[in-house]
Amino acid sequence: MSSAQGIRVAAWDRIDATTAYAMLRLRVDVFVVEQRCPYPELDGRDTEPATRHLWLDDAAGPTAYLRVLDEPGGGRRIGRVCTRLDARGRGLAGALVGHALVASAGRVLVLDAQSHLRHWYERFGFAVSGPAFVEDGIPHVPMTRPAHTVLP
Repeated sequence: MSSAQGIRVAAWDRIDATTAYAMLRLRVDVFVVEQRCPYPELDGRDTEPATRHLWLDDAAGPTAYLRVLDEPGGGRRIGRVCTRLDARGRGLAGALVGHALVASAGRVLVLDAQSHLRHWYERFGFAVSGPAFVEDGIPHVPMTRPAHTVLP
């Protein structure tokens, strides 16, 4: 597990059980409970050897989280970006995305953004790359960040 500016980065097999549980709980709290979106949150990709989990925490546990997956063709996918309700508005998710950009320099990055967050991701160099779609009742847009985009 590595850490820069308080950001923790680890493969699944390097995360202790208590932390892993807390990260999964945060994801479920945000995506399933808060957004009222019953879907299979545990999709089998967390434990893939190349998946990296990035998070920030405080005494109460993870405050913000995202994961980075390897994609076919050499790109990477950012997903499950979330911030604990009481920690929002402090730029924590942005810090995690920025770290993921640096760690993925020279590689194409993709994500499926909730439509209302499109402009937020555009600040990081992502651009809409396909038609909008609805997933689990929530409008999304696919977005791509080319491999050689200058870091913000």
